[in-house]
Amino acid sequence: MKKRLLSVVLSTAIVSTMLAGCTAKTNTSAAKEIYFLNFKPEIAEVYNSIAADYEKETGVKVKVVTAAAGTYETTLKSEISKSDAPTIFQINGPVGYQAWKDYCANLKDSKLYSYLTDKSLAVTSGDGVYGIPYVVEGYGIIYNDAVMKKYFALSDKAVSINSAAEIKNYDTLKKVVEDMTKHKDALGIKGVFGSTSLKAGEQWRWQTHLANLPFYYEFKDNTKFDNTVLAGLGTDKIDFKYADNYKNIFDLYINNSITDKKLLGSKSVDDSMAEFALGNVAMVQNGNWAWSQINQVSGNKVQESDIKFMPIYTGVQGEENQGLCVGTENYFAINGKVSKEKQDASKAFLEWLFSSDKGKDYVTNKLGFIAPFNTFKDNEKPADPLAKEVLAWMSKGTTSVAWTFAAFPSEEFKNQFGDSLLEYAQGKKTWDQVVTVVKNAWASEKAKK
Repeated sequence: MKKRLLSVVLSTAIVSTMLAGCTAKTNTSAAKEIYFLNFKPEIAEVYNSIAADYEKETGVKVKVVTAAAGTYETTLKSEISKSDAPTIFQINGPVGYQAWKDYCANLKDSKLYSYLTDKSLAVTSGDGVYGIPYVVEGYGIIYNDAVMKKYFALSDKAVSINSAAEIKNYDTLKKVVEDMTKHKDALGIKGVFGSTSLKAGEQWRWQTHLANLPFYYEFKDNTKFDNTVLAGLGTDKIDFKYADNYKNIFDLYINNSITDKKLLGSKSVDDSMAEFALGNVAMVQNGNWAWSQINQVSGNKVQESDIKFMPIYTGVQGEENQGLCVGTENYFAINGKVSKEKQDASKAFLEWLFSSDKGKDYVTNKLGFIAPFNTFKDNEKPADPLAKEVLAWMSKGTTSVAWTFAAFPSEEFKNQFGDSLLEYAQGKKTWDQVVTVVKNAWASEKAKK
């Protein structure tokens, strides 16, 4: 009887041990698989290769699912409710966070957040960090430093500074630009700025990118919101408080241009980029994406080492600390509703991708990202000069200007803004009339929503 009882006890213990082992194995297995829902179909194969290499190196499987173009939100809604939900997903900045905040884990203490060169770019709410940008673009005033050096070497220049890097505000920029216009023959240029492209369909640099600055500052003054985009989305009527600052830089562009301001309605972005590439102008407003345009212009005379960025100064108080306009629509979020093990494993994967040698090689050379992290050495960053400049500005300690134009109410608003700018340049509208059009267009487009 005792032998049979001992046998039963031992059998039960063995079975229990086996079950416990199976359970442990199942849990370990679960913790060793994470799920990344990818936003960009064009780089799906690269992420598949990344996942394969990561599993080989760490034993953690990364399931990569890529949503078809234009279906990411729909796919995320479908996948997030499943038992095997994405552990890593992407949000479209502050707007996307509002839709997915119930699922976004706080990443404030993550290594990935600590790697950010400009932490103001993260999506935050209160003291929490819920979205981390992983690729950025920037825009500002692109300048040819060879021409600038020529100007600063002049014995009769109107300023006491000795390099473009010393331009820190609008007042100094204005003095330099207007003096360069007086000396344009000596400098070998036909105008300081490339053409302000106000042709229909070519106005986006002014009604979107340049307009970003006054509204960034206006909405930054709205202390009810953590973020300028959310402040803009919550604003039914604008004051256009910084309209005069916009006018400052716009006037500087059109009054010191290669093209008479009354003829700007015929000019395109390509025209202005060609003017810069051929050495006919010293400056042009555009973003880091313009490098391919400059580089591909037949007869390009500008050396890579001479292509630099400066912020768009408009005369706002404290702008000496302003950086480039930097932004993205791509932010990583971690699903806060999955297990802690899976959250930690997901963070570890992203940290590996943006800090290990193999991961960084993928980011720079296969994904082609300007990654906003301090883990990248100079030889691991994108090779083109404007991408390098964006990263350099983000590391200066200046404050990047957020892409607030995501809050603009519609394309119609932007088009009315742009058309009014053309009429102003042509002398058909006063600046006060432009301001009225912009304010009314914002209110009427908001009323339609």
